[in-house]
Amino acid sequence: MYELGRFAVRRRRWVLAVAVVVTVVAAAVGSGALSALSLSRYEVPGTDSLRAADVLEREFGTGNPNITLLVSARGSVDDPAVAAEGRRLTDELRKSTAEATSYWDDRSPALRSEDGAQALVLGRVPGSATEARAAIAELSQRFTVRNDVVSVGVGGQDEVFRQVGAQAARDFLRAELIVVPAVLLLLVLLYRRVSMALTTIGIGLFAMVATLAGLRGLTYFTEVSTFAANVTLVMGLALGVDYCLFVIARYREELAGGADVATAVERAVGTAGRTVLFSGLTVAASLAMLLLFPFPFLRSFAYAGVLVVALSVVGALTILPAVLASLKPHPARERTNGFWARTADAVMKRPLWTGGVALVGLLLVAAPVLGLRFGLPDDRILPADASSRVVQDQIRSGFGQEQTDAIRVVGAGVHDAADFARRLDDVPGIVQVDHRTTDYGTLWTAIPSQEALAGDVPGLVRQVRELEPDHLVGGYPAELADFRDALTDRLPLVVALILGVTFVLLFLMTGSILLPLKATALNLLSLAVMFGVVVWGFQDGNLAHVLGFTAIGTVEPSIPILMFCIAYGLSMDYEVFMVSRISEEYHRTGDERTAVTTGLQRSAPLITAAAAILSLSFAAYATGSVVILQMLGVGMAVAVLVDATVVRAVLVPSLMRWRAARTGGHRRSCAGCTRGSGCRRAR
Repeated sequence: MYELGRFAVRRRRWVLAVAVVVTVVAAAVGSGALSALSLSRYEVPGTDSLRAADVLEREFGTGNPNITLLVSARGSVDDPAVAAEGRRLTDELRKSTAEATSYWDDRSPALRSEDGAQALVLGRVPGSATEARAAIAELSQRFTVRNDVVSVGVGGQDEVFRQVGAQAARDFLRAELIVVPAVLLLLVLLYRRVSMALTTIGIGLFAMVATLAGLRGLTYFTEVSTFAANVTLVMGLALGVDYCLFVIARYREELAGGADVATAVERAVGTAGRTVLFSGLTVAASLAMLLLFPFPFLRSFAYAGVLVVALSVVGALTILPAVLASLKPHPARERTNGFWARTADAVMKRPLWTGGVALVGLLLVAAPVLGLRFGLPDDRILPADASSRVVQDQIRSGFGQEQTDAIRVVGAGVHDAADFARRLDDVPGIVQVDHRTTDYGTLWTAIPSQEALAGDVPGLVRQVRELEPDHLVGGYPAELADFRDALTDRLPLVVALILGVTFVLLFLMTGSILLPLKATALNLLSLAVMFGVVVWGFQDGNLAHVLGFTAIGTVEPSIPILMFCIAYGLSMDYEVFMVSRISEEYHRTGDERTAVTTGLQRSAPLITAAAAILSLSFAAYATGSVVILQMLGVGMAVAVLVDATVVRAVLVPSLMRWRAARTGGHRRSCAGCTRGSGCRRAR
């Protein structure tokens, strides 16, 4: 790392020239990334529900309807003028889609509201999510009409998630417009130099545009979801700022100690740079575990996360040192007995009392996590005034059953179709069963009640599958149930691997067994607090009036998994930085209490500043209108702030002091030892 710092100083003009060229090329390539990314559905390759979808398309020429026209009549949907208009709308939709059906085709009670004032037209637009939603965008505009006979609203699953994507894109853009100038202002106040603030922002932007270019390249080899761009925007600036803060602070500290610019840069990269490298490895390792999930959109989180972390590290360890070597030196004022040192000293005077109070407080905030319930997403992740949400709300309240969410059962060969239809009809929650037979076999369509769809949908699907295990069960409820099951089945493995890999990385950095164990326990405590707030605020709805969303009593599982990976990596990030500074001081003085107070004084201001900027970046997304983004913003902001303040400033020094008291207090390294924290005798 010292050699890398020396290289960046000596070849700074060459490094900066290459950085400019790479950034320009990456911006050009990355500008086309968004159009090359794909939209995603909640589908799991290889599951029964997707095999059923293939059979439905190939053998029966049908599939899940993904666009719904809600036709509201001035009187009754059975009035001649309304019926004529309904048939006209059905014929027009049929010409633009693979298939369409409506109440006026066969008078199905599932397609007529209970008061007779509304009816449904269902259509199926074929193709991938990207293709279907592009077509539905045009259809939605064309069929949203109002005349003297009827008014028509457009909903359906793909229309809902098309609007989710569009609203999320607007929310991300608005958040970035808030975050970038706010972060720049905070950096100017922190550094008291505009040039360093702009450099830090520049490193973040470099990581973002280079990641987008990398994602564009990946699209030639695999499917990359549009969610990857969102992760890039969320993490690029935040990590760039995080890592630059660590390096710049150490550089200014070395200047204050009398080093010249070249030496200060080399030492900053050799010390803080090593911390940045290990921190980046832990964050990247956490996010890489998302590759174990069989979902393109979660794997896309991993692609973007690993790329943006790697490029943030590259920027902080090569471009930043070259810039620092080119700027006029501006040392920081050294403080060894500031607020954080006094805090650590006060905590260590009464480690059990202060640590115990902090622990109890955090556990109380985390307690709601015990009631965490994963559920299935629907239109209610949109704001209440979104057009597709309005349509789905009216269907939910006005129709006793919902044919768009029908469970479809496919059996090959000869069957007693009527007998199986009766058995399906006996399943609690199924209110209507239709069937038809072809040369291939029989297709049964089981329509659930609204109450069943609001309850245990995976349980309902499981009951249907148990009737005849040889049959394929599909439909939107089955696809969502398979998605949730696949997600939760892989979750223990992913969590275990994240804990194991980050434990090994921290052990390699510190040479200690206890420090990684302590770090793992504290990181999990921070995550418990984050999920406690998520459950209390979003699942239970206590933040609903503040943020303007609808609580449904469950949490969509994919976003908390992403939050776990990011938050765990960032928590380890702060742990690595603090422990490395404490280890340095311990190697220098041999006194554990002095090492903790001095190390905390030198690391805590940076960790707090980085956490404030990071939490601001995340909190900006809570101003959006899509519930999953609000949950991501609030949860991550809470996790970062709690970890950087209560955990690092109170629990870390209290635990280290308590351990020192248990093991006999002060220990000194051998005279002349250069191994630092890697020396077993010193430990």
